[in-house]
Amino acid sequence: MKWQALFGRLKGVVIGMIHVQALPGSPLARMKMSQIIDEACKEATIYRDAGLDAVILENMHDLPYSLSPGPEVCACMTSVCAAVRNICPAMPLGVQVLSSANRQALAVALASGLDFIRAEGFVFSHVADEGFVDACAGELLRYRKMIGAEHVQIFTDIKKKHSSHALTSDVSTLETARAAEFFLSDGLVITGASTGQEADLQELREVCEWVSLPVLVGSGVTYDNMDAYLGANGLIVGSHFKYGGVWGGGVDGERVRRFMTKLRGLRAHQDASPPC
Repeated sequence: MKWQALFGRLKGVVIGMIHVQALPGSPLARMKMSQIIDEACKEATIYRDAGLDAVILENMHDLPYSLSPGPEVCACMTSVCAAVRNICPAMPLGVQVLSSANRQALAVALASGLDFIRAEGFVFSHVADEGFVDACAGELLRYRKMIGAEHVQIFTDIKKKHSSHALTSDVSTLETARAAEFFLSDGLVITGASTGQEADLQELREVCEWVSLPVLVGSGVTYDNMDAYLGANGLIVGSHFKYGGVWGGGVDGERVRRFMTKLRGLRAHQDASPPC
């Protein structure tokens, strides 16, 4: 299984989020590229030393997001990701480029030696706060093939947060997940309605039960609720690891270490339990 080969375990993989500072050209840009890279490397080092399983980088501070980010975004994200790869040579690393810039993310991952991307709008259309996002699976997988990046796994958001799904209100989360599986996704990301909100446990259980792909929880995992989500293959944790639990802050090493200490205890119990 590609998932286990990459991450070394089947369930409860913890992926720490690095929200890269605003890049040159974006309205909130204030830092030089050298400073942006240093900040990302500092946060990656905290995650690495705390024993996280993987890291994903995202240009979250590039507000407001564009559906067609320019070449400067690709160039800058490649520089940041390559620097993080250099200090975390053996750690699984991924990237997401906002908004729904999935081809760009694949190009960045290939150029900087990353292992996976997080993709929005893989199947079905929806209306996001950036505008209308159409399905891209056919185009994206052909692009991956064309550039020789088939080793880069694509984990796809289902019923993406910060979006209206009225157009597909007659299509359940499970049906959406099955469509993504049929269209050759490498893994599914289940989230709450917005950043930091908990994913629906019933939807998560249904998808885990009826779809054979790895399932990741993409928002709302905390120290207090992590045990409820350990049945998922992966936990992407961003806001909870920041100072005050707010996504826009820096990574708080103490919060990360406290989370991982509890997680290791839960894993030990989980690994010692007899199989069902």
